[in-house]
Amino acid sequence: MVSSTHWAASASAQAVLERGGNAFDAAVAGAFVLHVVEPHLNGAGGDMVGIVAPAGSAPRVLCGQGPAPAGATIEHYLAEGLDLVPGSGALAAAVPGAVDAWLLLLRDHGTWPLADVLAYAIGYARDGHPLLAAVSRTIGSMSGLFTEHWPTSAARWMPDGRVPSAGDVVTNPEYAALLAALAEAAGGGADDVAGATGGVAGRGDTGRGDAGREAGIDAARALWRERVGAAVEEFVRTPHLHSDGADHAGVLTAADLDAFRASYEEPTSARFRGCTVLKAGAWTQGPSLLQALQILDGFGDDEIDPSTELGAHRVLEALKLALADRDAWYGDDPDVPLDHLLSSGYADERRTLVTGEASHEVRPGAVPGRPTPAIPALRTEYATNAPVGSLPGTPAGGAAAGVGEPTVRVGEQAGEPVVEATGTTRGDTCHIDVVDRWGNMVAATPSGGWLQSSPTIPGLGFCLGTRLQMAWLDPASPSRLEPGRRPRTTLTPTLVLRDGAPVLACGSPGGDQQDQWQLVFLVRVLAGGWTAQQAIDAPSMHTTSAPGSFWPRTWTPGGAVVEDRLGDEVIAGLERRGHVVERAGDWALGRLCAVTRDPATGLLGAAANPRGAQGYATGR
Repeated sequence: MVSSTHWAASASAQAVLERGGNAFDAAVAGAFVLHVVEPHLNGAGGDMVGIVAPAGSAPRVLCGQGPAPAGATIEHYLAEGLDLVPGSGALAAAVPGAVDAWLLLLRDHGTWPLADVLAYAIGYARDGHPLLAAVSRTIGSMSGLFTEHWPTSAARWMPDGRVPSAGDVVTNPEYAALLAALAEAAGGGADDVAGATGGVAGRGDTGRGDAGREAGIDAARALWRERVGAAVEEFVRTPHLHSDGADHAGVLTAADLDAFRASYEEPTSARFRGCTVLKAGAWTQGPSLLQALQILDGFGDDEIDPSTELGAHRVLEALKLALADRDAWYGDDPDVPLDHLLSSGYADERRTLVTGEASHEVRPGAVPGRPTPAIPALRTEYATNAPVGSLPGTPAGGAAAGVGEPTVRVGEQAGEPVVEATGTTRGDTCHIDVVDRWGNMVAATPSGGWLQSSPTIPGLGFCLGTRLQMAWLDPASPSRLEPGRRPRTTLTPTLVLRDGAPVLACGSPGGDQQDQWQLVFLVRVLAGGWTAQQAIDAPSMHTTSAPGSFWPRTWTPGGAVVEDRLGDEVIAGLERRGHVVERAGDWALGRLCAVTRDPATGLLGAAANPRGAQGYATGR
């Protein structure tokens, strides 16, 4: 069973399962298709975080989050006249980590040759796929910037000088050629991918055993580092427009790419309603979901139902407390006091702060023997130095187009996705979950490197990511910018165990909202007894009463964004409690995917998000 944020990725992954591949073969195939068909949401220059659970083995976190380059020092960024890491442009780029992570997963846990796995993505990139309306809108919103400042992006996405329309069949021949080269390096020649049209591939026998297959994938990883590293270093030397309105050169080098290797880590966990919920560590925002769950675990089921005024209020207040700790304590640092932050005693203390009124403060907790780090700068608005009209889509002194994670904007709160004040959704990132007949399960959130993040790199067909915007230019911050440190990412898939066995994998696009929407979903499933699809379909919500992780890192004190379907009575009750409510529309919040497995019967399930009519769950 498969669930992802795009039907073509889900169908490709399911085709792998139908032909005997396992969940990891399928997830990798689907992920590379996402690079092609959702280029406004993710790309090969971005990052990913996954949780993998091979049948019979302990789950592990797969880290495809690259670190800050060697030249990414606070001193350099301050010397460039910056007070924040930009939200677009090469200075915001961490080392690309997604591709190496997907190849590592395939090497260690997959069964298929790389050429067979990549054939689906190669087919869509080389032979074409119908352009999503959202991609057309994104290119349209960026067309002025592309034409005037990022000409390589104009050449890639507007090849005949016009914005392609929804439904146009578009290709990415440069990316197709790169993937074909990786397949060939792994031992699959042109014949192995020649039949890949629209995601239909011929399996073929590479003649390699497991050792040869693994060595071939490592050869592809080496080629990726060599070819991409050289192209990136040469290209980012040229200054180009960033979100602050100034031209800067990037600092990413071939040596940075050559040094990166994706890796596995132990997950972080917490108990909730008899289940164990697994997340990545404090280099992600993942533990904030665990903290919120532990706060809510002390209330009765009917007291935390997100469909009620009281339940929605308590969910929002628990999230504010957890996110305050995220912003004060989390980072790629071995000294993050997670043992204390995830302890039951600490959750009991924090629960006492959940009163009947909405908090308008950022309230991180105390850790015995440790000074509490300074709260990040709290800005309700942010102005650039760019002249009026110099950045497409920018009001006077406003935020630049292309910044944040493919943005959903509520007022000035940027994130991933972003909802306009009208409720219009402009984008998200991606997610894919897969479970197979043998009990293998994977949840993964790929993101970054979307077409609006920085100029397209010639010869590669994609651009770099912007994850460094999550780092602060403050040497005292646990999530400070520092060479070799991973930015504290928002990417945060989830795996749930019952009696030690994986029963649910889920995740969502959404930037700062990812764990918020997942919290609402998990409370409904684990405490309310809802099915995964029922919980995804139900109205969602999130708080904006925390500093954003994306440039320009603003917040709304007491802010709460809700879907109108929550109901006038519940929404009015939240407002009476002091929440500053923004109505996002009926179907605007949450992009969840999920797969399930019943260990007792082996019954598999999948659920997908109906918002945007793009997510797709499939299987049999």
